[in-house]
Amino acid sequence: MGQKKIVVIGSGFGGLSAAIRLAAQGHMVTILEQRDRPGGRAYVYQTKGYTFDSGPTVITAPFMFDELWQLAGKRREDYFTLEPCRPYYRLFNHEGRYLEYGEDEEALLEQIRQWNPADVEGYRRFIASTRPIFEKGFSLIDKPFLSIGDMLRVAPDLIRLKSYQSVYQFVSQFFQDDFLRRCFSFHPLFIGGNPFDATSIYAMVHYLERRWGVYHARGGTGSIVKAMVQLFTELGGQLELNAKAVEIVINGRRAQAVRTQDGRLFPADVVVSNADVPQTYMSLIPPRYRKVQTDRRLRRLRYSMSLAVIYLGINRRYDDGRLVQHNIIFSERYKGLLDDIFNRKRLADDFSLYLHRPSHNDPTMAPPGHEALYVLTPVPNLAAPIDWSVAGPRLREAILTFLEEHYMPGLRRHIVVEHMVDPRYYRDALNSYLGAGFSIQPILTQSAWFRPHNRSEDIDNLYLVGAGTHPGAGLPGVIASGAIVANLVSQEQA
Repeated sequence: MGQKKIVVIGSGFGGLSAAIRLAAQGHMVTILEQRDRPGGRAYVYQTKGYTFDSGPTVITAPFMFDELWQLAGKRREDYFTLEPCRPYYRLFNHEGRYLEYGEDEEALLEQIRQWNPADVEGYRRFIASTRPIFEKGFSLIDKPFLSIGDMLRVAPDLIRLKSYQSVYQFVSQFFQDDFLRRCFSFHPLFIGGNPFDATSIYAMVHYLERRWGVYHARGGTGSIVKAMVQLFTELGGQLELNAKAVEIVINGRRAQAVRTQDGRLFPADVVVSNADVPQTYMSLIPPRYRKVQTDRRLRRLRYSMSLAVIYLGINRRYDDGRLVQHNIIFSERYKGLLDDIFNRKRLADDFSLYLHRPSHNDPTMAPPGHEALYVLTPVPNLAAPIDWSVAGPRLREAILTFLEEHYMPGLRRHIVVEHMVDPRYYRDALNSYLGAGFSIQPILTQSAWFRPHNRSEDIDNLYLVGAGTHPGAGLPGVIASGAIVANLVSQEQA
């Protein structure tokens, strides 16, 4: 196989995963990143000694990172450190009572017993049921679905595993208690899915966590991005920052180059796009070259919710033992609130929160005695008629008031640094269609072959990685998309 010139658009985890693999195969790889730092959704903010990860914070499947370094003949441990989260999460109901979910199964069973004794046996059956889902589902994570035949081959397994059920339906078979049903069905929200719509295949996340644990990267997820960039450049790759791709130059059915906003042309034998799938097709490729991925088809897809996130650097610590690193605080409503966010497209008065306190376990994230934290709430994407210039400040006030009253007394007067993003950030800074936080929703009819493919049907030498293509959002998914693409390129260039 000859050496190819490969241009990767975007330096998110999907783009970096593909770029490292392709560089390790001996290709000349250039990454074009529109922002001043790499990372995409995993962009890092640093100010006054505080470090804030804007993207993924929960690290599962650490072996997928190890594999990247092994391909380059190196050791991941020499580049960044993963530390186990103990516990994995603390999940609060609307009254402040919590379930602590971690690696100690006996402790978890005892807590479940306190919520509802009958659900102890239900949990055992639930975990046992997630193993076959994991074994089948995870085996497909790095396999491309380019034809209907690929889908038909796995259809019997998907039917046998009841993947037509939603995660919530699946979980409810095993748990009677309403709060426990929430605790074991919320995971699709981490990848942009509604637990009441997302395919039950995603119940395998529990098996993944129980088997390999949940981790935090020392120095934040940004330290993984930095390490991946270092590995990529050691392999001879080139990273161009402040290089916004504005056009994939096409001749017939082939991409010839990528043009950047400043007029530079990067010739390419192969183009890999880590841009959002609708952005790739609707903005970077002229319509005359698109027969399959048309604007109409892309607009008909169902997109994930968006997010509002408040980043706070504070000059004290909340170490009273109530909050851990990963805290999920449920509203009194569950299905109704999710209906508002995903289906009714309205901003409700109530909210559920993910409160992330990385400096709880990692002192490098904030000055001594201080905390860096963020609080995130799912909100409707920009298909909703919400004026975020008005709604954003109101939501901020409501969230800070709630935290002060229930979890973090006096919070406002300790704020040193503050930064807030809403759906406009995902649209404007990340070019995400409708400001969706996770691109295309992970429902069954938008999974595997039904999802935009990793190899373009319109342009022969264009490949796609990231949240909007197969297998989907979340770190394991986007890293696997890079593996799929690198394998396809090596097969087709052989």
